Amino acid sequence: MSAVDIQATRDAGQQLQLRLAQRLDLGLTLSVLALLGLGLVMVASASIGIADRNLGDPLYFLKRQAVYVVLGLAAAALAYRIRLAYWEASAGLLLGFAYFLLILVLVPGVGVTVNGSTRWLSLGLFNLQVSEVAKLLFTLYLAGYLTRHGRAVREQFAGFLRPMLLLAGASLLLLMEPDFGAAVVLMAIGLAMLFLAGAKLWQFALLLGGVATALAMLAITTPYRMARLTAFLDPWNDPFNSGFQLTQSLIAIGSGSWFGVGLGASVQKLFYLPEAHNDFLFAVLAEELGLVGITVVVLLYGWFLWRSFGIGRAAEQAGQLFGAYLAYGVGVWVSLQAFINMGVNMGLLPTKGLTLPLMSYGGSSMLMTCAAVGLLLRVHRETVESGPLRVGRVMGGRGA
Repeated sequence: MSAVDIQATRDAGQQLQLRLAQRLDLGLTLSVLALLGLGLVMVASASIGIADRNLGDPLYFLKRQAVYVVLGLAAAALAYRIRLAYWEASAGLLLGFAYFLLILVLVPGVGVTVNGSTRWLSLGLFNLQVSEVAKLLFTLYLAGYLTRHGRAVREQFAGFLRPMLLLAGASLLLLMEPDFGAAVVLMAIGLAMLFLAGAKLWQFALLLGGVATALAMLAITTPYRMARLTAFLDPWNDPFNSGFQLTQSLIAIGSGSWFGVGLGASVQKLFYLPEAHNDFLFAVLAEELGLVGITVVVLLYGWFLWRSFGIGRAAEQAGQLFGAYLAYGVGVWVSLQAFINMGVNMGLLPTKGLTLPLMSYGGSSMLMTCAAVGLLLRVHRETVESGPLRVGRVMGGRGA
C-alpha cells in the first residue's frame, strides 16, 4: 500500500470519527453504556437468590431487566430522533399530561398500591411509576419556560414564582401517593434550573428556605417519616425493626472492604437485605466489588454530570437555550437521584424509595432515564449542527 493510500485511509477514518462524534457525545454514551452493563450484572447477582426462592427462576429479574434496557434504548433512540423544536412547542401539553398522570394515579381503583403507596399505573408488562414520567415532563416544561421567560425569571419575582407554584402543585400530588423522595427530587430539579437560568440569589434563598422548612415540618409531623429520620440518625438503636434495612446495608458495604468479597459472593443479598436488586443495589455492589467498585460507579455518574453540563454550556454558547436548560435539568436529575440513592445506602441520608438511575431494577426509571439520555444526545447533535465547534469539544474532551 502506497503512502497516498495510507494517508487516504487515515483521512477517511478521521472523517468517520468526526461524523460519529457529531452524532453522539462519545463520553456520555460510553458512561451510560457502562452504567447499563454494570447494572445488568449487579441486578443478576443481587436478585438470583430471591428469584430462585420465590419464583423458581434464578434469572427472572435479570430477564425482565434486560427487556427494560432494550425498551429504554428504544425510548432513547426515539427521543433522539425528534427535533428539540417539537419538544419546546409541546411544553404546555407535556405539563398538562404530567398533571393528568399525577391525578389519575390517585383515582380509586386506577392506581396500583404497593406497601401502602399508590404510585403506579398498570401497563401489563410492568407498572408505570408516574413520578418518573413527571420528572422528565417537568424538566422539558421548565426548559421551555426558561427559554421563553428567562428575562422575567431574572428580573421579576412573578416570573420566578410561577414555575415554582406549578412544581409545588405537582409535589403536593406526589405527597398524596405518598412519594416524598420524588417530591424532593422534582423540587430540586426546578430550583437548580431556575438558579442556572439566573434567578436572583435572594429569591432563590427565600424559596429554598421555605421549601426546606415545609419538607422538614412534613417529615416531623408524619409518624412514619419521623421514624425513618430516627432510624437514619441511629439505626443501631432498633436494628431488627425501623433500622433493619440500613443496618443490613451498612454491614454489606463494610464487608466489601477494598476489593469486595467477589462478584456473586454477597451474603447480605440472600436473605437479609430487603430490595437488594432495587433501592439497595449499591450496597450489594459495594459488598461484592468493594471500594474499587464504588469508586467506578461514582466516577461514572460524575462523568455523566460533567458531560451533561458540558453539552448544556456548548448549547448555551450556540444560542440553543432550550437545549441548554434541558441538558442542565437532566444532568441535575440523574446525578442528584444517584447521590441520594448512594447516600441512603451509606446512611448519609434518610431512607427514600429512589432507584439508582440506569442500574437498579425497574421499568419506569429505566425508560424515563434512557429517554432523558436520548434528549441529551439530541441537544449535542443540534448544537454541533448549529455552528462550528472545536473538535475537542465535539469529541467530549477539554473545552466541552
